Amino acid sequence: MENSIVEEKMVLIPKDKDPRKGGLRTMPFIIVNEAFERVASYGLMPNMIFYLMKNYRMEAASGSTILFLWSAMSNGLSIFGAFLSDSFMGRYLVISLGSFCSLLGMILLWLTAMIPQLTPPPCDRFTNVCSSATAGQLAILFSSFGLISIGAGCIRPCSIAFGADQLDNKENPNNESVLQSFFNWYYAATGLSTIIAFTAIVYVQDNLGWKVGFAIPAVLMFFSALMFLVGSSQYVKVKASTSLFTGFAQVLVAAFRNRKLSLSHSSIEQYYYHSDDSEFQIPTVNLRCLNRACIITDPDRDVNPDGSASNPWRLCTVDQVESLKALLRVIPIWSTGIMMQINLNQNSFATLQANTMDRQIFNFELPAGSLNVFLVLTLTIWLTFYDRILLPLLAKFTGKQRCGPSPTVRIGIGLLIPIAARGMSAVVETIRRRTAIEEGLEDQPDGVVNMSVVWLLPPIILLGLAEAFNSIGQIEFYYSQFPKSMSSIAVAIFTFGTAMADMIGSGLVDVVDRVTSRGGQESWLSSNLNKGRLDDYYWLITVLSIINFVYFLVCCRTYGPTKDEKEERLLE
Repeated sequence: MENSIVEEKMVLIPKDKDPRKGGLRTMPFIIVNEAFERVASYGLMPNMIFYLMKNYRMEAASGSTILFLWSAMSNGLSIFGAFLSDSFMGRYLVISLGSFCSLLGMILLWLTAMIPQLTPPPCDRFTNVCSSATAGQLAILFSSFGLISIGAGCIRPCSIAFGADQLDNKENPNNESVLQSFFNWYYAATGLSTIIAFTAIVYVQDNLGWKVGFAIPAVLMFFSALMFLVGSSQYVKVKASTSLFTGFAQVLVAAFRNRKLSLSHSSIEQYYYHSDDSEFQIPTVNLRCLNRACIITDPDRDVNPDGSASNPWRLCTVDQVESLKALLRVIPIWSTGIMMQINLNQNSFATLQANTMDRQIFNFELPAGSLNVFLVLTLTIWLTFYDRILLPLLAKFTGKQRCGPSPTVRIGIGLLIPIAARGMSAVVETIRRRTAIEEGLEDQPDGVVNMSVVWLLPPIILLGLAEAFNSIGQIEFYYSQFPKSMSSIAVAIFTFGTAMADMIGSGLVDVVDRVTSRGGQESWLSSNLNKGRLDDYYWLITVLSIINFVYFLVCCRTYGPTKDEKEERLLE
């Protein structure tokens, strides 16, 4: 007998709980909390390099490294937040903790702009000597970054899962469509908050200074925490289970200790340890070697009179084994998303390209650093169209509530589109570079070529569409394939993939720069784009994206049909 890995117990509003809790009325508190946190934290990033260079006397390279590590830490700590929520504190308390840490970090950062003693003194106007930041000043600055990262690591992986807790009810026949709609609207809201961060907050910092520019994010974070706490009495608060990571370690140790046990009697239920209300009575055949962790060899020795395992490091439940299997099985498909994020991270080069092009659009000069707004706009518009227009039309014509492409299909589409986007980027850069040389600007890196910045928008728009497909597809895939006890981890590994992409993408840039500049040659990624070969770098990214897509197809074939696909086959 083979059970599905993902036959989840997703009844989060059971009969023994207050039916007045949860539901759509809790959504404003949860979405506002996440949206305000993103506006506040994302609004700090674009201009932070100028703050570090001007106020802390940092070089551009060292300042960029600090910001890169800050971004990677904010994304990487999502695993910590998910672990804390699923295993110890529960999502409500972790989001509350994250909101407090983010608020404290932003207040601390605002104080560095308000109190002169927290930054180096101005340069001497006569000797032009500038003092570097002291260890204490840097400690306060880095503490503010760290607190903001802890807040992001607690809020972002738990917020969407906490929202799903309020809506998920198997007794509702439209449960799947409600959850899908929530995922889409949630992502659209975070996209809108990103647009506001990249435009309004950056504008305030540019025109009103750091004191006001840092005060506004702190105020927004205050309202973010306040809104979340106001809805406290209405939330469904799912309690944390035992430590998942400890359980994973126990499965590995128990499977190793029992490695000599035979698996020939895998169809006999009494050989496997499980509780009365266990989701699984028999382990699946996937990753069969781990099944040894839940085999009962001697009932008198292995199981206590109360039904608990006498040694959890030698005997684990079938549910523990299946949870670890679920995590291990999705890792290959998860790894394909890293290349997707690397594609998105390359948009900094588009900023350099835009700085050398005609940025006049309808008598308005588009800031070079605002190109990513078009990516977020595309993502938001597509998700709105998909949820409110396309899905209802498909449901009307097919007569099915669950319609549209599966999560794995959407992940694949999201990996296919960047191939076209980066190929287009390479062609546009070839044209831009050739135009610059023809106009005699080869030795003038700041020269503006007679070419509109609009040429850069199609690849960016395509990447926004790719993220809409890939990101939502990944989150839904993890959420559907994992047991409910791992729902925050399901979201956290997506965010952790972004952190991995930050690290790998940075390494890729460094390797390309070092290899192509050997022997005194001009680097592909030269500061002078007219002498560099950014187009060749884009072609390299395109080839890597093609390889990644083929790898994704192999992973999907190896993974086999998902739970949704199995259910559809049964209904046919």
